[in-house]
Parts: sequence; structure tokens; C-alpha cells
Amino acid sequence: DGAAKVVALAWSPNNAKLAVVTTDRVVLLFDDTGEKKDKFSTKPADAKAGKKSYQVKTLAFSPDSTKIAVGQSDNILFVYKIGEDWGDKKTICNKFLQQSAVTCSIWPAESHSIVYGLADGKVRLANTKTNKSQTIYGTDSCVISLCPSTSGKGILSGHADGSVVRYFFEDDGTGGGQGQIIKHPVPPYCLTWAASIVVAGCDRRIYMYGNDGKVQQQFDYSKDDTEKEFTVSATSPSGQTVVVGSFDRLRVFNWSPRRATWDESKAKNITNLYTITALSWKKDGSRLVAGTLCGGVELFDCCLRRSVYKNKFEMTYVGPSQVIVKNLISGARVVLKSHYGYEVPWQGTGGNEKFFFENENVCMIFNAGELSLVEYGENEILGMVRTEFMNPHLISVRINERKQKNIEDNKKLAYLIDLKTISIVDLVMGFTLATVNHDSKIDWLEMNETCHKLLYRDKKLRWVPLSDVVVAQNRNNLCVWYNIDAHERVTMFPMKGDIIDLERSNGKTDVMVSEGVTTVAYTLDEGLIEFATALDDGDYA
Repeated sequence: DGAAKVVALAWSPNNAKLAVVTTDRVVLLFDDTGEKKDKFSTKPADAKAGKKSYQVKTLAFSPDSTKIAVGQSDNILFVYKIGEDWGDKKTICNKFLQQSAVTCSIWPAESHSIVYGLADGKVRLANTKTNKSQTIYGTDSCVISLCPSTSGKGILSGHADGSVVRYFFEDDGTGGGQGQIIKHPVPPYCLTWAASIVVAGCDRRIYMYGNDGKVQQQFDYSKDDTEKEFTVSATSPSGQTVVVGSFDRLRVFNWSPRRATWDESKAKNITNLYTITALSWKKDGSRLVAGTLCGGVELFDCCLRRSVYKNKFEMTYVGPSQVIVKNLISGARVVLKSHYGYEVPWQGTGGNEKFFFENENVCMIFNAGELSLVEYGENEILGMVRTEFMNPHLISVRINERKQKNIEDNKKLAYLIDLKTISIVDLVMGFTLATVNHDSKIDWLEMNETCHKLLYRDKKLRWVPLSDVVVAQNRNNLCVWYNIDAHERVTMFPMKGDIIDLERSNGKTDVMVSEGVTTVAYTLDEGLIEFATALDDGDYA
């Protein structure tokens, strides 16, 4: 009956399903690899009008991935329940009759309501719980495009007269106003809200607008005879990449947070692809799917690079600030995403950084003889020092690990300047507190939790948690200093093995010693531990 144009595409939020609909009004369901798994036929608003009396115009998945909203030209929006598994029965669970054709729709995350545009210029909201719909705002021009903000708290609608209208469901903190913010020179068929508002159309120009509606950048292809009009666009989930489709071509633009500009990447030219009519980006950012005028569906892998960590995890970098971590044993996947483009300001150094996560409070980053500390939960570098000794056992960082009287912020670093010299730095004030010189090679060091004392030299020395008591091994003896200031006063226990761990819980402290095939616990005097700690902390209550 003519061209089998792909009218609409939609990825499910759980990344498991891809819905495709063409001019034959049948919704095809594929898995995430592009294999066809299921299908169902749509229905007309009026059965008497016949199965060919309408066209499907738009698709949108529900946040739980079990329903699909289908907008049609015969003035209706259906919601189909498709279930969680392939082959589940498909039923209509909602229907919203309208005064004019549905032209576009989106289903915001964590919402029971669908936002859709009509040919008469209205933008409406359909609540699937109450089965009622209402008008959000109205215009005098057909709604031709609709897109959400990356935060999901606002929407943009594009209209045939070139106007772009912004609406917020709740304040997203950007300070932007509502209403018409852009008057584009041509109908904005391509409309995305990423780091900027990206608009394109039949004039073969791509505009980047700021939140104030002013043009920030423009890419002009009007003098390129090989370029045709732009028909559709999509943004990555992170909002840092935008793809714009035309005839036989996909143009890619990447946002640079540091320079606050858009950069054009190499265009993807595909001969005989013909006009691209639909685009949809997988919610985890790993794949982009394109539908064409001739019924083709092309699946693109959006991967900057892949790596495997210790043969256990596959890491797929799908953007400058987004990575998918897959457990190769269980198959479980998790998406790690930055909401700011980057979490910690960092100067690019060729990707040679080494990361250590042994410390519970900070991440240690080594590169080219420089150590950087990043405190978890903070978006600034805590401190930087020069050192060639990258072993975490030669570095001790303490971040507010024990409350002290009249001290609110206690952040200290001890590290090696050379094999025989230790430097202690106040990370809050940013200056060196002390330098300790030793007459032999230092192979281990650690400060206590209050940063008042420092142990070094013997690997078998350890602090008892939440105290200033020291435990060490001397050949076949377990040595305990309940008062480290009186180092000549040591309590010794004979033992037959090696210290492997130190456990303190429920008012009891045990030193775990491996003695051949068995592990023996040596219990310390908790009264002496608590007394010494109370004296040091000034806790006389």
C-alpha cells in the first residue's frame, strides 16, 4: 500500500524492550539486541470506520515498562497493557478521546500521567489512574514535537508556527520561566532539551538555545548540497550528546562542560538509508535506534570504549559521565551516571590515573608522582601532594573518625616524602604539620583516629579501633600497649601463630591469631582500653 514508514520508536525504561510501529498500525516488540519477540495490532477509535481509517503517530512506554501509550490520528490516545514477559496478553487499559489528532507524546518518569500534543495546538495531560485528561496549556498552532528536560521536571513543545513553549511541573532550580521562549524561523520538528535547547528543521540549520531563549551556537548546512532537511532528533540520557537525523545521515553533537560549547563529531553517513523518520535512545545510553521512511530499523552501538575489570566486570563507557557496569557472572547491570557532567574537576592526564579505594572515607588517585585525595560525598579535591610511593600502606588518611572536644573538622594525611621521611599534612588548612625523619627504611605507617599519634616501621603494628591502644607481634608474643605514651609498659601474651585480624564489637576486643589450621581469639582488657580512650578524649563522665 506504499512506503512502510517507521512512524515511532520507544525504548522501555528497564532497557529490555524496543517498540516499533510503522504505517501498517502494528506495534512490533524487540529485545535489547534487536531480535523480534512479540507484536500486537492497534485499534481504531471507532470500529465502524475500519482498520485503515487512522495512523499511529506516537509511542511512549510507562515508567514500569509494562504499558505503552499509543497516540493516533483518529483523535484518541490508547494505553495498552503489555505485561512484563514476552507473549503476555495485550489489553487496552485506558482510552482518552480528544477533539483533534494526537501528534506526539511523552510519559515522564515516576508519573501516572502522559503528556501529549494535539493538532489543534493543545498540550494535555492524561492520568491513567483516574482515566481523566486535562489541558495544560493551549496555542493556536499544531504541536509537532514534544520533549522532556533531563531532570524530568519540565517539558518543551514545538509548534508549526515556529514557537517553542516551556512548561514546568515543578521548579527544577534553573530559574527559567514558562511560556513561549523561542520563535524559531521554521517549524521545529527536531526538538531536544539537553545541556542546551537544540532545535532544527527544514532550513538545514541547527540552533542551540540557552535557557533564556537566546541563540548560543548555530551549525549551518544550508549551502551543503548533500544535506537535506532535518527531520528528527534525540538526546542521550545524560543530556551531553544530541543526534539529528536527515536523509542518509546522522549528525552527532557533544557538549563540552569545561568550555560550555557544543562540538560536532564526525557525521554518520549511510547510503540508501533514506530519510530518518524516528529516533530513540536506550535509557542506559548504550544504544541508539533509527527508523526510516522505507521501514528500516537501524541499531547503533553508542560506546566510547569497553574494558573488563579482573575478569569479573565489564565496563561500557557510553558517555563522558556515564558508564554501565555489568557483572559477567550474574549478568546484573548497573548504570553509573553523573548529573553534573563531571563530579570532581580534573585536568586530563592521558588516562594513566590509578585509583585506590581501601580507605572508607577517601579515594586515593595516583598519577605521575602526584597523589590526589577525593573525599566521598564532596565534589572538590580534598588535597594534593607529591610522592613517588603509591602503596596505600605507606599513606594514612584520617577524616573525622573520632569525635574530639572542641575539634569539629579533623582531616590529616601522613605520607612518605622519601624512604626514611614522613610528612604529616593538615588537609583542612592545607599546610604541613610535621616532618618525621627515621634512620632506616619505612615500610608501613598509620595514624591513630584522632591524628595525635603515628605508628610506622613494623607491618604487624595495629591500632585498636576507636582507641589509642596498640597491638603488635614480636616473634611468638602478642604485645599490647594500653598506654602508648608509656611505651616501656607492655603487656605480653605467648602465642604460636601470626596475627591475622583485630575485631572489636559488643564491648569486646579480640585479636585473631592463626595457629596452623585453627584460628584462636585473644581477648584484650576492655576496661583498660575504655579508660585510656576516655582520658585521651577528655570524656570524664
